[in-house]
Amino acid sequence: MNTIKGFTNTILFMVVFSFIVCSCEKDKHIPPDVSLKSGAGYTSGDATVAKSQAITVGIIAVKKEDDMLTYNVSNAYDGATTTTTFQTFSLAGAEQQNYSKDVTFTTRNQAGTEKWIFTITDKDGNIAQKQVLLTVQ
Repeated sequence: MNTIKGFTNTILFMVVFSFIVCSCEKDKHIPPDVSLKSGAGYTSGDATVAKSQAITVGIIAVKKEDDMLTYNVSNAYDGATTTTTFQTFSLAGAEQQNYSKDVTFTTRNQAGTEKWIFTITDKDGNIAQKQVLLTVQ
């Protein structure tokens, strides 16, 4: 009798455990919302620019699911597939909810292309990116 009762309790536990595990909703992994500032003084899209020109790109990022942790600016020249980090910022406090930052850099003193990538990463590892491709003449 004890064997049947133990078996029944085991089955009941398995059914309840399965129900709990199956009813858990998976994290949707929603990345932050990222946009580039536009208007006078900002570059917010692909452009043709001069050698040694100062460029300002502004980013606006808004938390969607998890707090935002880092903001990274990187670049790649002349179609390179690997990027080089230009700057990385750690976000804290209110910046983890809403973040706005302007970054100014100078294009190279040679003709070619420069791809600038602006990346926000949140606590869950979700990544949101914007990029600007500059043709330097």
